[in-house]
Amino acid sequence: MTETLRVVAAGDHFVLPSLITAAIAEELREHPFTVSELTLGWPLEPFGAVAEVEEASDSEDELIDALRGDGGGGAQVLVTQMGPVTERVLEACPELRLVVVCRGGPVNVNPDAAKTHDVRVCFAPGRNAAATAEFTVGMMLAALRRIPQAHELLARQGSWEAGAAYYTYEHSGLELEDLPVGLVGYGAVGSRVARVLCAFGARVMVYDPYVHGEIHGLRVGGLDELLRRSQVITLHARLTPETRGLIGARELALLRPGAVVVNVARGPLLDEEALCDALESGQVSAAALDTYAREPLPAGARLFGFADRVTLTPHLGGASRAVAEKAARIAAAEVGRWARGERLSHELG
Repeated sequence: MTETLRVVAAGDHFVLPSLITAAIAEELREHPFTVSELTLGWPLEPFGAVAEVEEASDSEDELIDALRGDGGGGAQVLVTQMGPVTERVLEACPELRLVVVCRGGPVNVNPDAAKTHDVRVCFAPGRNAAATAEFTVGMMLAALRRIPQAHELLARQGSWEAGAAYYTYEHSGLELEDLPVGLVGYGAVGSRVARVLCAFGARVMVYDPYVHGEIHGLRVGGLDELLRRSQVITLHARLTPETRGLIGARELALLRPGAVVVNVARGPLLDEEALCDALESGQVSAAALDTYAREPLPAGARLFGFADRVTLTPHLGGASRAVAEKAARIAAAEVGRWARGERLSHELG
């Protein structure tokens, strides 16, 4: 008789525990299992460093209690998005054998401790690629056409007349058709953005030294060349030691005067102080940012001084219901593979 698989679904207010449970039930229809649900506080409560892991909910005690169970045996599988899988948690839960993180990377897991405790770790790459790509294009349109600023004038201030300034030639926006747009990075998100921008009729250029083969748009051999030719740049590179600060004062100076900068990738790719300097000088006319070097964005951040030209959102690029549902399905599929003794698709190496 097949042993009953004991699973803890430690979801939160985005990837709901019920979504994880439903996805596991669909995946393990022919395998006996039980699921214990735990709701962590994110995003209503901020994440942060917990012990030795990054970007986790401060809930080690709650997670340990859930994994240990009520005396019927500890959980063998944990599916979570923000649960802190620390050395302390792993030490306290010796029956745990598989952790599946509903995110693009297992930043809430101590990989060395997991290896020491013979716990396999999987994650959910690509879960938010479509959502982030759509959000990027939305942010680009908002910046180009001054949509948030016009909304503020009419809906918040009730001033139709003030908004008329955006119909003057000097202050009117740019349209995507025929606009030279440079993409820095052409992964799962960047490639989707390129397809959408091509549909708008933009002149899409791409710089990504790690991607070969056919692309949507014109491949450009160097970052400097891309910047010199672009009226808009949008960042889609991975954050690595080499790409941290990739776009700084020197790079912004290479852009066409009055350029627009969009970053819905990772905040540290862009030097925010250099961007503010470029906004002050007029080298950059507008920007749209969803990610920042420090999150939450500090109350006194210099960026707030450019509200008439900068669109700021609090890291919402991946915030769609479909992302939560996809994450649960990807995670459940890994649980199913593990239960059947199959090769895992997205295991941490």
